[in-house]
Amino acid sequence: QVRLVESGGGLVQAGGSLSLSCAASGLVFDANTMAWYRQAPGKQREWVARIRGGGSVDYADSVKGRFTISRDNGKKTVTLQMNGLKPEGTTVYYCLSNSGVRVHWGQGTQVTVSS
Repeated sequence: QVRLVESGGGLVQAGGSLSLSCAASGLVFDANTMAWYRQAPGKQREWVARIRGGGSVDYADSVKGRFTISRDNGKKTVTLQMNGLKPEGTTVYYCLSNSGVRVHWGQGTQVTVSS
């Protein structure tokens, strides 16, 4: 059974930093593209960043230059380092794994950025 568990959310002031982590189990980790999505109340879930098994990365334009995604295939974790956070209120960040056949989601971790 695939399990993705996010951690690291919390309250931070605008301009601050936060590091989110996603621990995966039950899958062949390095065969999966891992990604982060986020969803604010009343809004659609949006893609933030992805990292492929080989390490290549992509970012949404809204976070490019401020966020960094990385992975540790040995520990089966993916991290999202977020710098220069904007005062966007409360957002839930979700971890996703994509094997090309199946997609799994974590339960999310809440991030609140205050102004």
